[in-house]
Amino acid sequence: MKRICIWFVALPLLLAGCEQSNETSEKGDEEQFVNDLLQKMTLDEKVGQLCQYTSQWEMTGPTPDAANAQKLEEKLREGSVGSMLNVVGAEATKNAQKIVVENSRLGIPLIFGYDVIHGQKTMFPIPMGEACSWDLELAKLSSSIAAKEAAANGLHWTFAPMMDVGRDARWGRVMEGAGEDAYLGSRFAEARVHGFQGDDLSSENTIAACAKHFAAYAFSESGRDYNVVEIGGESLHNVVLPPFKAAVNAGVATFMNSFNTIDGMPATASVYLQRDLLKGDWGFKGFVVSDWNSVGEMIAHGAAADLKECAQKAITAGCDMDMEGYAYVDYLTQLVENGTVDVQLIDEAVSRILSVKYQLGLFEDPYKYCDVEREKNNIYTSEHREASRKVARESMVLLKNDDAILPIKSSVKSIAVIGPLADDKDSPLGNWRARAEANSAVSLLEGVRAAVPEGVEINYAKGCELATGGRTFSTYLQVNEDDKSGFAKAVKAAKKSELVLLAIGEDAYMSGEGRSQTDITLQGVQKELFEAVVKANKNVVVVLMNGRPLVMPEVVEKATAILEAWHGGSEAGHAIADVLFGKYNPSGKLVMSFPRNVGQIPIYYNYKNTGRPEGKYDEDNLWSNYTDAPNLPQYPFGYGLSYTSFTYAGLKLDKQETGVNGEINLSVKLTNTGQVKGKEIVQLYIRDEVATYARPVIELKGFDKVELEPGESKTIEFKLTDKELGYYFPDGKYVVEPGSFKVFVGGNPHELLQSNFILN
Repeated sequence: MKRICIWFVALPLLLAGCEQSNETSEKGDEEQFVNDLLQKMTLDEKVGQLCQYTSQWEMTGPTPDAANAQKLEEKLREGSVGSMLNVVGAEATKNAQKIVVENSRLGIPLIFGYDVIHGQKTMFPIPMGEACSWDLELAKLSSSIAAKEAAANGLHWTFAPMMDVGRDARWGRVMEGAGEDAYLGSRFAEARVHGFQGDDLSSENTIAACAKHFAAYAFSESGRDYNVVEIGGESLHNVVLPPFKAAVNAGVATFMNSFNTIDGMPATASVYLQRDLLKGDWGFKGFVVSDWNSVGEMIAHGAAADLKECAQKAITAGCDMDMEGYAYVDYLTQLVENGTVDVQLIDEAVSRILSVKYQLGLFEDPYKYCDVEREKNNIYTSEHREASRKVARESMVLLKNDDAILPIKSSVKSIAVIGPLADDKDSPLGNWRARAEANSAVSLLEGVRAAVPEGVEINYAKGCELATGGRTFSTYLQVNEDDKSGFAKAVKAAKKSELVLLAIGEDAYMSGEGRSQTDITLQGVQKELFEAVVKANKNVVVVLMNGRPLVMPEVVEKATAILEAWHGGSEAGHAIADVLFGKYNPSGKLVMSFPRNVGQIPIYYNYKNTGRPEGKYDEDNLWSNYTDAPNLPQYPFGYGLSYTSFTYAGLKLDKQETGVNGEINLSVKLTNTGQVKGKEIVQLYIRDEVATYARPVIELKGFDKVELEPGESKTIEFKLTDKELGYYFPDGKYVVEPGSFKVFVGGNPHELLQSNFILN
């Protein structure tokens, strides 16, 4: 049988497309190329394009004798694989690509995917931490650097960004998202997609992004990973789906469906989500990949009897690629041949996958990402690490700063650095760390030692171990519950120092996939360590390193200052020191509320009022409250302190009434009333007072990050249009209803200036 090498065939078409200045002509070239190729493919070859497998060997040497590896190589040679994941490195991807291109009949290149979540080798802060910067350009920057490094490693595709709106801190994967708000999540979804994909997907420094997990994965019952989801249409369309719609508008190349069921239907089998909404109403042109074996997991859900039924339901619903499910490869050909599945469903799915490969430039040159020299020069560079440091310090949130203890004053001559995370060079890398080298991060202790002036004494004591045993993605940590043998040294260090920096929180592997927890307080003996240290020295600055909001009432009450540093990436220690010593004035604001206790969860700022809200009923009447705790969180969404102070004044609207298709322009005067330069995140909220369906008490609809010198003022302007003033009915219809609106502007949802207007 004669082999047709597609990438050489494609070259004239691509060159012809370059001569066209009309974008429609270029799209026509793509469609023509894909259609022509599709006509050449057998049914088995088409099905092969819909299958993705993980690497079975390193791909930098001969195939091992293992049966699975041998079977995979056979599939590659016969062109029965469309994509691989976990093949990383210019040499490895080139070798795998050669097996396909030089041996299969049509030589259709593979697309290589990998979990590039917050960096490839240079780690940036975990996505939720980065979102606390409220800086879209920084999110775009970090994603673009991650893409550049991933592309240099031979990769074409990342399974990111995650845009699940998370309201439950027990769910470990909140670390991958942008917090609890759909509007902010939508803006970060756009920024991250643009960062990964750039302006040209065929550029050697960009990779295809993937909007995940579609949909409602973060709404799992009890915050337990992979659990069932029960959600109404109003919440689905107004809270869960907006970031995904924003990703489509931003041109995201791929989607990933989610593990969960939604009201009994596995997301992987949802015709409504994937075919009707995503590919229909939204006009998404890319392809949908399953999550790892989410096709096969329909059997465990009780929604399919066997893999054959899984394959039939998934392809019918619009799931184009089966990741490690083995349902498509084993059964799709048979299902088409016996008439159960229309071959047009196969053709559509294959066309979508081939189009993305075309856009990546793989038909023009399947080895364009396999450049060993570029790999050497574009990964973990000093420029990338400096960018990581910048993003990390912008992501930190100052939660408490009594007596203005921070920034650390030059008069302080002795500092104790204490805690299980103080000299930890691994946890700052965070979970989902791609190709980062273990223990490669700058620790807090290293950062402090590099930052202190000559003559300042640093007294270090670990205090306690946070966990024992292995520390990997696939194993669970054994928390140290009883070893306090290091307390004495910690107390001694605290007593001999003027100020204490206490680094506590979570190991990197305490949050992330499969890391749901019923107890999100400080784990192990950390609370006891805190109590011992604060008893020895009242000047305790707590540096939190964690992947989720924590419940920590003792720390909030007794610590003099609290700096939320998250898992800050490769340069975390230097970035934290920049903030502690005043080189950078913290400006981050929380994107997820910190509860007072676990019983408040789920807790979020944009709740809907009950029929008996607080303030309407006095203490002698029953109302919606707890008898043992306040309703409000410890720290709300949008909250964060600065080393300076800001005042808001003169909220003005250009009109008090407008039509549903009109607009409201508003302005507010912001002044830096403190002594140092600082950045303030100005937040705009609205409330639709009377609507067909009850609306939240407030909803974020705009924000602006503004830097001011001491004493400087600036007028900040916003615009409200039908895009901000409407909402979705449970059936998914977007409606702008006339009525009375309140508008709020301020530094967090609990301290706001207020006005109102009428929509006619």
